[in-house]
Amino acid sequence: MSLFDDPSGWVQLGLFFGILLVSAPLIGLGIARVFDAGRPLKRWESVCLRSCGVMAEAEMGWRTYALAILFFNVLGLLVVFALQLLQGVLPGNPAGMTAVTWHLALNTAISFATNTNWQAYGGESTMSHLTQALGLGVQNFLSAATGIAVLVALARGFVRERAATIGNAWVDLWRSTVWVLLPASFIFALVLVSQGVVQNWSAPTAATLLQPLAASADGSTAAVTTQAIATGPAASQIAIKQLGTNGGGFFNANSAHPFENPTPLTNLLECLGILVISAGLCFAFGRLIGDRRQGRALFAAMLVLFIAALLPCWWAEAGGNPRLDAVGVTHDGNWEGKETRFGVANSALWAVATTAASNGSVNAMHDSFTPLGGLVPMVMMQLGEVVFGGVGSGLYGIILFALVAVFVAGLMVGRTPEYLGKKIEAREVQWTVVGLIAPSLMVLFGTALAVSTADGRAGVFNPGPHGFSEILYNLSSAANNNGSAFGGMTVNTLFYDLLTGMAMLVGRYGVLISVLAIAGALAAKGRVPASAGTLPTHRPLFIGMLVGVIVLVGALTFLPALVLGPVAAHQEMTR
Repeated sequence: MSLFDDPSGWVQLGLFFGILLVSAPLIGLGIARVFDAGRPLKRWESVCLRSCGVMAEAEMGWRTYALAILFFNVLGLLVVFALQLLQGVLPGNPAGMTAVTWHLALNTAISFATNTNWQAYGGESTMSHLTQALGLGVQNFLSAATGIAVLVALARGFVRERAATIGNAWVDLWRSTVWVLLPASFIFALVLVSQGVVQNWSAPTAATLLQPLAASADGSTAAVTTQAIATGPAASQIAIKQLGTNGGGFFNANSAHPFENPTPLTNLLECLGILVISAGLCFAFGRLIGDRRQGRALFAAMLVLFIAALLPCWWAEAGGNPRLDAVGVTHDGNWEGKETRFGVANSALWAVATTAASNGSVNAMHDSFTPLGGLVPMVMMQLGEVVFGGVGSGLYGIILFALVAVFVAGLMVGRTPEYLGKKIEAREVQWTVVGLIAPSLMVLFGTALAVSTADGRAGVFNPGPHGFSEILYNLSSAANNNGSAFGGMTVNTLFYDLLTGMAMLVGRYGVLISVLAIAGALAAKGRVPASAGTLPTHRPLFIGMLVGVIVLVGALTFLPALVLGPVAAHQEMTR
């Protein structure tokens, strides 16, 4: 089957992009108003913050801002860690879950604190309702709020002149959570419940099987006549997992589970939810810096990269496995691992969207994609997840690439580079390199460690290039705070829990601290008036240059590894 044999797929993709293009600017307007410099806190907000010891009027330098963010994240990490270890004795555990191992608890706590939501466990069979709701669900809000807060601080760095501060971290976290994420998630959760997504505090329901499983002939296994169907507080977590680009599923099958994603409408809305706030933040950023054209330019660069990834992924999955053609088997694409309710086009769209954003939720199994179809979501993560990316983190990630682009342009004409009215000098370039290289180093060194040690190889069940691809994909997912995975390997081991945990920490906070350092450096500078030598950063020329820099950096970093993995697997499949 070719792309042109799937008219329903084109209709669905057209509907998706149409809604995204209309809704993103409106959401950006709302977010910009929340963080408007002249917007004072309401009296009740000041009371709430003061009760926590926060002086909303006291602004912070970038180091204090970074320490506040880190303290806030570490505190959340410890709470999630403790809940998992104590869930066997805490209330809110109708299914009788026991404590998890310390290394899995640590890995999961790091995962949700860093907005990764990497899951080395089966949600409905491992975590209690209390752990899911109070630990993982709450952390979905707080980790997403962290990304938005850091982006707003960076915007202030471009706007302010000769300033020593970039805002108040506690106020930014408050506004991100209370005025952006909470109301959006509440409304979204109600819509999901109306479509059949479960939301309760009940124990698993025992259902009688229509076709009981007979006992084994040797009597080693008894007949099975019932099945335990897990339910719980799912809708509330699914809403924020999508809108906050978290991605962790209440159920192990994630958004391929009918209790998480029951209808075509929920599939469309949840897929839109992955991108809509991240896309809206582009327009919010333009308003916050006083130049809407810059936000539109960044959005355009993201959209170009997104479409350029979506089409080959869909083409690869629509074409299917050529070995089936060779033996005369009629097929209409690669349906292995796909959700038959939604089709190949929607599976490809979701796979690209969830890895373009640092979301990680899935409605199909990426490990079952064709080698080139699986290569696309892998590359989307390896680019730094800057194609929309996580809420806040994707946009400040692509701004790091924009700084590289203007630096390269400055070298070509022998002029000190400028971006948004600020000179980009040695300090900003050094922090930019740190922010861009930190996740990449964790991907490459982590993959090298896994394939060169017995503990790393022991978790892989698939030989050859595909097994290498699984390791590379999973490290790319952890270091870039995505959370999706190639199946086919065991990652709930001491080795992989610690390795992916370290990758998640470096990938999140290496970039975050670099961005705050750049914000502080920019805020301390004066503005440079535009002149005839200033590179316009809102025109198609710069958009093309930005896209080229992102692709070039990604290719130089990861192309050799990709050749060893999915490219080699494709050659095996087609020879």
